[in-house]
Amino acid sequence: MSDFRPRRSVLYMPSSNARALDKAKSLPCDGLILDLEDAVGPDDKPAAREAACAAAASGAYGGREVTIRVNGADTEWHADDLAAACAAGPDAILVPKVDSADAVLALVDAMAGHDTPDHTKLWVMIETPYAILHADDIAAASDRLTVLVMGTNDLAKELYAEHVPGRQPLLAGLGLALLAARAAGKVILDGVYNDVKDEDGFLTECRQARELGFDGKTLIHPGQVEGANAAFAPSAQAVEDARGILRAWEDRTSGVVTYRGRMVENLHVESASRTLQIHDAIQALEADRA
Repeated sequence: MSDFRPRRSVLYMPSSNARALDKAKSLPCDGLILDLEDAVGPDDKPAAREAACAAAASGAYGGREVTIRVNGADTEWHADDLAAACAAGPDAILVPKVDSADAVLALVDAMAGHDTPDHTKLWVMIETPYAILHADDIAAASDRLTVLVMGTNDLAKELYAEHVPGRQPLLAGLGLALLAARAAGKVILDGVYNDVKDEDGFLTECRQARELGFDGKTLIHPGQVEGANAAFAPSAQAVEDARGILRAWEDRTSGVVTYRGRMVENLHVESASRTLQIHDAIQALEADRA
């Protein structure tokens, strides 16, 4: 995890809104998705494409990870979106409704054909039942694919499910996608929370996603950034315990090591090391923004 990058808060921004793109330069989010898809009307897509690519190429967003979400492969805008995004060279290109390993490989080939810079990675959205059932193949299809993004609104629609507290109808799909991401060594981001006025519900869903194992959450409003940042960062107690576990392990004089009365094994040491790597990466990112 030496190259770990925080992705606690990844905010969708409509690329047709110049004020939003400008405001994003000062937001404390870890990442931005400059959107050409759902947030942009058909008539505005060409101008939004130009604006998103100019923003991504500008270098004006500091340490924030900048991603462009193109329109899906089944739309009239996809080819032009992908060509322009590849030329702009953002940190990543996010593609919606990717349902198979073949679709991933086709995107990777297309990116190579556009001479996309090596630093520009592929992110894909998992948002259909078919994609959930093939998430392991999707996640493992290419090293260029680094992040899975849950499209929970579309998934709920496809399942004929309701949005309810606790997300019981979606948990099976979320779990399968998480298993696929971890098996392939990929990052996975939770879907959006729709009610921007329901702070308690949002924070509860962030905690659930963190407990399930997600790396962060995609967001639709700047007011959600701070809550996500807090929810997906190790707590002060977790950092203290991680340091204590590592000290106890380093100071061991026998095969049995305990910390605060609990047995410490290799798996605990690995988890503690991961906690500190995440903490250090977040501290470095926030210092870079200051």
